[in-house]
Amino acid sequence: MAFSGVKNDRGEMRILENLDELRTDLADYIAELSEAAVKERGVFAIALSGGSLIGLMGKLCEAPYNKTVDWGKWYIFWADERVVAKSHSDSNYKLAKDGLLSKVPIVPSHVHSINDSVSAEEAADEYTFVIRQLVKSRMVSVSDISDCPKFDLILLGMGPDGHVASLFPNHAVLDEKDEWVTFITDSPKPPPERITFTLPVINSASNVAIVVTGETKAEAVHLAIDNIGPDSQSVPARLVQPTKGKLVWFLDKPAASKLDSLQFSE
Repeated sequence: MAFSGVKNDRGEMRILENLDELRTDLADYIAELSEAAVKERGVFAIALSGGSLIGLMGKLCEAPYNKTVDWGKWYIFWADERVVAKSHSDSNYKLAKDGLLSKVPIVPSHVHSINDSVSAEEAADEYTFVIRQLVKSRMVSVSDISDCPKFDLILLGMGPDGHVASLFPNHAVLDEKDEWVTFITDSPKPPPERITFTLPVINSASNVAIVVTGETKAEAVHLAIDNIGPDSQSVPARLVQPTKGKLVWFLDKPAASKLDSLQFSE
């Protein structure tokens, strides 16, 4: 391990030597949060994203986690989703089902995916309604400083442009303050139609983890974490600032290679 637990005002940074160490550290982190939430509330409400994140969560399907995690208490959501059929290769649901959910004993009725047979706007409205019902029944906690849902954990990846969920640079969706879930029809990367959690919901979570690997994302990691000055380009990931929760970055060394003032131990 190169670094673990380095903290600044942008959260805790866990910088791992290689992808295998990152996968293990991420599995430990998720398993510990799951155990703590189940002990405290009886459930674990987790929101996933797409991309490489699901593959990096793969150790959860292996021993000891596949036996020790209380999978029956997990309630699963998506921080963003592409408005495509659940069987489509672009579906974040399909990615998670194939890579994780089908390999562990999740309760099917606890898996809350979007309605893939309606428009992006309708899908966002319906998903908001589903979450509201689960907040009412306390399967999902509620923030004590706003009416936003308070997920136990929101897991995010980050693109080379610094986008998280489907919150893209310079997009009007970054300014959405009222909706819990919103939609876009003009994503700069395909497919164009998506739903996404808004920043108020992400920032109301008890825990947010941003998992980033690879040298192609090193510049975006630098812009998201380092003190870059007011005139520098801002990236959406920099706006992830949990109000009362904890933010943890899981980075491999290539992704962390442009961070200021980090000297790697050999």
